[in-house]
Amino acid sequence: MAAAALAACAQSTAVTEKSDLRTASRQVLPEEENRESPVTHRRVAIRTIKHTPYKHAATVPSTSYGVASFYSEGQQTANGEQFNPNELTAAHLTLPFGTRLRVTNVVTGRSVTVRINDRGPYVYGRVVDVSYSAAETLGIVGQGVAKVKLDVVR
Repeated sequence: MAAAALAACAQSTAVTEKSDLRTASRQVLPEEENRESPVTHRRVAIRTIKHTPYKHAATVPSTSYGVASFYSEGQQTANGEQFNPNELTAAHLTLPFGTRLRVTNVVTGRSVTVRINDRGPYVYGRVVDVSYSAAETLGIVGQGVAKVKLDVVR
């Protein structure tokens, strides 16, 4: 009988120790108290930013150099005008519409003043796309591109 009582005590102690282990394993660490469930859905506010690359046009240097090309086809320009290859117009990525720009072919010295009415060029390394008429004046129709100097007139 004494052996049975001792066995019952030992069993009771083992169960008690086991439940203490369970309680200890259930304790929440301080770092885990604020952690949210991975299933939690969060609402995120999305703010749309309008990209206007030409809003700081005043900081554009009045003189720059680069490669010019020309284009002779198109339906409508970025400012809403109908494209006319016979007008002295040009496309520039950052200058505001209506800006007058003197484009000078650095090899021949020929120049033309154009009005910015479109966006472009979208070819790496080029700084301006001029209309066909402006390209004829600059003498770049044959080769298609030329090194140019750009001067903002107004």
